[in-house]
Amino acid sequence: MKIALFGANGGTGRVLTAQALDAGHEVTAVTRHPETFGLAHERLRVVAGDALDLAAVSAAVAGQDAVLSTLGVPFGKDPITIYSVGTGNIVSGMTEHGVRRLACVSSSAVDVHPDPTETWLFEKVLQPYVVNGIGKTTYDDMRAMEATVAASALDWTVVRPSGLFTAEVVSDYRVSATDHLSGRYTSRADLADFLLRLAAGSEFVRETPEVRTTDGTPNFFAFMWNETIKKKP
Repeated sequence: MKIALFGANGGTGRVLTAQALDAGHEVTAVTRHPETFGLAHERLRVVAGDALDLAAVSAAVAGQDAVLSTLGVPFGKDPITIYSVGTGNIVSGMTEHGVRRLACVSSSAVDVHPDPTETWLFEKVLQPYVVNGIGKTTYDDMRAMEATVAASALDWTVVRPSGLFTAEVVSDYRVSATDHLSGRYTSRADLADFLLRLAAGSEFVRETPEVRTTDGTPNFFAFMWNETIKKKP
């Protein structure tokens, strides 16, 4: 199938591109910096485009069977619009060209819930620090994105992973759209695998499934250093 991928040059996007090509799909990888995209393949088309540019988004979406979005930016204090406006442009482009299947990445942090398996320190100190502190502008924009997608007539799925980390292989991950899942982490390999399942099928249409990794997860403080503090520009 033909898949357009936004956020292709990010950590999850690169993993997803490789998995999609391995599965035999044709991929249009959209990135602001195609010169830094490290993959090459006969079924891969890398195009320059900004999700905030409606014309570029519409051109990339035309003729696709499905669209996947792993758009994302590092945490910061300033308000952002990459999720809400960028995904809104994707919705507009898909509607214009009659492309129906959309799966985009949000976060479990947009709907925090008590977890009986967690420690007091994590639930009362560490998680609020991320959700209401360093990640507040990100999660606010994600909520706006989810509302835009849910209001569309597309066959959409909004995926809510937890803290993303790098793993070499796909694990026996858990997915649910009805129950809140325990666990702090989701590997990029597992998230990419689930997104491909969604693109190729009709699971979880108009739902917001959570996805969690249980094997090989990182230490919280190592995760915070590698995935947030160390990555800040």
